[in-house]
Amino acid sequence: MTVGARPRVPAILIGESTQALIRDVFRRPDLLHGLHRIERRIVAWGRSADPIELPHRAAVIPEEALLGQLGQVGEDGPPAEPSDWTICASHPLPADFGEHEFGSRTASLTAVEFKGSQGSACWIESLDEGWLFLVPDSPSTGWLIAVGGTRDSLLAQSRLVADRMQLSGAEGGAFRAYPRIADPLCAPGWLACGTAAMAFDPLCGDGTGAAIRESILAAAVIRAVRAGDQPDRLLAHYRARLIAGLLRHLELCRTFYASGNCGPWWERELAALDEGIAWCTRALPAGGSFQYRLRGFELERIAS
Repeated sequence: MTVGARPRVPAILIGESTQALIRDVFRRPDLLHGLHRIERRIVAWGRSADPIELPHRAAVIPEEALLGQLGQVGEDGPPAEPSDWTICASHPLPADFGEHEFGSRTASLTAVEFKGSQGSACWIESLDEGWLFLVPDSPSTGWLIAVGGTRDSLLAQSRLVADRMQLSGAEGGAFRAYPRIADPLCAPGWLACGTAAMAFDPLCGDGTGAAIRESILAAAVIRAVRAGDQPDRLLAHYRARLIAGLLRHLELCRTFYASGNCGPWWERELAALDEGIAWCTRALPAGGSFQYRLRGFELERIAS
């Protein structure tokens, strides 16, 4: 199977806190209204686990539509001031870089139609060699993400997801679905954020919220440099904050992958998450202390 770059996601879940953050950043309370809402998630997680229903507060929007809304807001704002610093939100980065990768799982996307109305719930199921996630984008249609094994092999094992939908489109190409981080993340003159900096597992990613928080921090770093603070200290803080965010994500992923199932596939992915947790722990400042804190959209130095 050929693995490519992650395609534009046709349906992403954005939690209420991330929606509020977007509206606050752009000072537009009208953004992201009228989206298809998810009010429940039904989960069958772990070998022989019975499904449980949990409340869920999120909305569904295609990635292209989200980028389009945010791009239009940016066009309406004041022109950016000239700067000799660049925030890189996509590859390539200005310098040679590598990636630390913490997994090997791939995923694919397929359009589906529901058998009956399932439009206010999403469905998650763990299987012997991966997991399935079914998310609606309307009361009658949605998207299936298959992670780990092939889509058809996972559906053949499914007790929860398979009976609720039928495939209505061709399976998209496989893409990487494991956490990873670029190295370096920043250098004098540039900072990476969003997909250029890190990638999250789609199971518990909050990738949209993380990317927004990274961009806020990156802009605050540049303003602090222009105000006369020391670039090396600011870049070290930026790198540490992003690594700390990835560490929290890896620890959350670990709780799910440790309980998802048992067998070689889960053990291999769990071991990769443990490697990532160890790498992040080594890369963070001793004692976990930081030299700055973000107050609103500005950085202020913490008194030592």
